[in-house]
Amino acid sequence: MSDDADGPTVPIVCETCGTRSRVALDDLRESLETHNDRRHDGEAVAQVDPVLADELADHVAADLGLYDPEA
Repeated sequence: MSDDADGPTVPIVCETCGTRSRVALDDLRESLETHNDRRHDGEAVAQVDPVLADELADHVAADLGLYDPEA
């Protein structure tokens, strides 16, 4: 896991467990995999906060010109 406490963090949620937390961006994949492996038999239940994930997807799509009607 990362020792950089000043780096960006990402909110993660698990509706099944009723938990919310923030993890360092560098540790995101490992944290999600560990939680899901230990608590949900590997099923992808815990995830990046859906609100953030949707917002990021919108920004990426806009940057790629996917919202441009002339693309």
